[in-house]
Amino acid sequence: AFELLKKKLEQEGLFALDRKRQLPRFPQHIALITSRDAAAYADFLKVLRARYGGMQISFIHTQVQGTDAPQQIIGALQTANTDLKDLDVIILVRGGGSLEDLMAFNDEHVVRAVAISRTPTIVAIGHERDVCLAELAADVRASTPSNAAELLIKSREEILLDILLCCHFPYDAL
Repeated sequence: AFELLKKKLEQEGLFALDRKRQLPRFPQHIALITSRDAAAYADFLKVLRARYGGMQISFIHTQVQGTDAPQQIIGALQTANTDLKDLDVIILVRGGGSLEDLMAFNDEHVVRAVAISRTPTIVAIGHERDVCLAELAADVRASTPSNAAELLIKSREEILLDILLCCHFPYDAL
């Protein structure tokens, strides 16, 4: 069933590279969608705050597994896209688990909600080896929740290097 759905959505173009949007370089307002009890929540925030501070983070709690999870995830995506003002990016994360635990992110309606998001999305579900259909429909797939933060914001060192290269300053001039 997973492979049939994947093929169907792929043929519809939901995973096509040409529909992927770039993330903002320095987002100011992000929506974080996950369970407040998930380790993914703490992991994402820890890495994000170590890289760059001062962003507005709108947290939207949702179940990330179980029979109610798909509808809650869809509702959270709709809330982020319609109710949050000046939103730059949506982050949808969940830590690892069994294939059954991650099934909400292979639900066709969830995948379609990610694909039609008005706001660029990063989806990171499970561990590196786990790949869910919602990740394929996102603008950016991250291998883990921590990696989602790394992909969203460069490290302070990378930002400094970009500035130095852009302005043609020798590194030892600072």
